[in-house]
Order: sequence, then structure tokens, then C-alpha cells
Amino acid sequence: MKTLAKFKESLSLAQPDNGLSVPLKSLWYDGKGDWQRAHAQVDHLTDRESAWVHAYLHRKEGDIWNADYWYSKAHKTRPNVSLQEEWEQLVLHFL
Repeated sequence: MKTLAKFKESLSLAQPDNGLSVPLKSLWYDGKGDWQRAHAQVDHLTDRESAWVHAYLHRKEGDIWNADYWYSKAHKTRPNVSLQEEWEQLVLHFL
């Protein structure tokens, strides 16, 4: 899966592709509207990539303090873009 369009198409499937990285699997579940399952993918991880997705998820949840904590762990700054734009930027980054 090398394009954003293909990734979005895969959201029509019942399960994510087995070859997806943890960050992409989390974003896939989020794209399906399953925040809990998306969060469960990265909640226990502390690497920068997982922290970045974790930050986005808490921003989406509206927990800005927690989001900012995870953005700092990812060495990122909370972006001033829509949640949809951030989701797409993350997907593109991890593809």
C-alpha cells in the first residue's frame, strides 16, 4: 500500500492489512471510526512514531494536555491543521 488513496480504499475492508506498521494500523482503525482500537495499538508504546500517533488521537479526543504531552514525546509540535489533514499527513508519513 503506497498511496493515501489505496490506504483510504482499504478502510472498506473488515480488517487491516497484516503488513501495516503499528502506527498505520492505529490510523487505519481511527479511519474506520474505532478510536478505542486505534488507541489500543499505541497506548503501551513509547517510541517516537507511536507517540506521534498517540498525540493525534488524544488531540482528536479533545484531551489537549495529554495530546501535548505525547507530541513532546514524539519531538513534535501540535499542528494547526484540521484533524483530517493531520490524519492524512500521518498516513503519508508512515506509508
